[in-house]
Amino acid sequence: MSGTNSAERPASSGRAAAGTTDTPAEPAVTGKAAARPLRKAAGVGTRTTSGGTPLRPDRLSRHNLSGWLYSTPFLAFFVTFMAVPILATLVMSFTDFGLRNVTNPFDAEFVGLENYSELLGDEQFLRALFNTGYFVVLGVPLTIGCGLLAAVLLNSGIERFRTFFRVGFYAPVVTAIVAVAVVWRFVLDPSEGLIAGLAAQVGLTAPDFLASESLAMPSLIAMAVWRNLGTSMVLFLAGLQAIPTEVREAAKLDGAGAFQEFRRITVPLLRPTMLYVTVMTTIGFLNVFEEPFVMTNGGPSDSTLTVSLLMYREGFNFFNMGYASSMAYTLFVIILAVTLLQMRLLKDKTK
Repeated sequence: MSGTNSAERPASSGRAAAGTTDTPAEPAVTGKAAARPLRKAAGVGTRTTSGGTPLRPDRLSRHNLSGWLYSTPFLAFFVTFMAVPILATLVMSFTDFGLRNVTNPFDAEFVGLENYSELLGDEQFLRALFNTGYFVVLGVPLTIGCGLLAAVLLNSGIERFRTFFRVGFYAPVVTAIVAVAVVWRFVLDPSEGLIAGLAAQVGLTAPDFLASESLAMPSLIAMAVWRNLGTSMVLFLAGLQAIPTEVREAAKLDGAGAFQEFRRITVPLLRPTMLYVTVMTTIGFLNVFEEPFVMTNGGPSDSTLTVSLLMYREGFNFFNMGYASSMAYTLFVIILAVTLLQMRLLKDKTK
């Protein structure tokens, strides 16, 4: 017994000497809990002013209030001239709102989906929808292709006068449609136009492009491509200049030719730009209005009648605002569906 007590006694004294106790050790703090004091000390996640001074709770509310006050003019403008008309148009698309309801808009009769069902049997609307699709299917690829070709040539082939050509290609974009119409009427005039003069030099007679049912829409597509390729060219040129030169040099060292470099390097790296240009160009061409309105007014025989032009006629010429509103939202649904499809097809390839 005494030997056992003497053996245990040094062990207890050793623990006392080492300063240890029987209290269990606290678990180590790791992860977010360990980083929280450091983040707090560093001020991470704390709202600050532009000078970096942390905001107190009372100043934080005033800071948010000042932001809302600065945004009030834009919000008032957006709500008054954008949100309210959009919602009003949606409501009108379910009514027979017409000229008689201008003074008493709340007297319009609710007709439900009658306007939308009537569109399905409206031959003029279906013709306008077909013409709009024809305009998009031909115009969008031509605009993107010509814009990309011009951007590639400006980026690699032309060095000294790049700014001059860039401004020249982009000038039609910012030119008024009336001026564009004057130029193209001179070009397409069957008697004294530019094409007629060139045709006469070789003994041919130029057709009346804008009076022909088969040539009027292609003529408008040519004008639209000429007018809009400057936008796609500028965007593609920005995308080309953002491609690192090291990638191109590495491809050339590996023996890649010009076509292989364009296919394997340029096109894949331009996919985000291609997505944006394709979506925005398609939306613009689906909303085509100015070209047929100024050049042909939908003729001849409705061969250039588009959905936007027909919507304008129904709303402002015949004042069938309810029916025109249903056309507007039908076109909106089509644009939304086409945009989502394009983003689905092109976005998957950018990952």
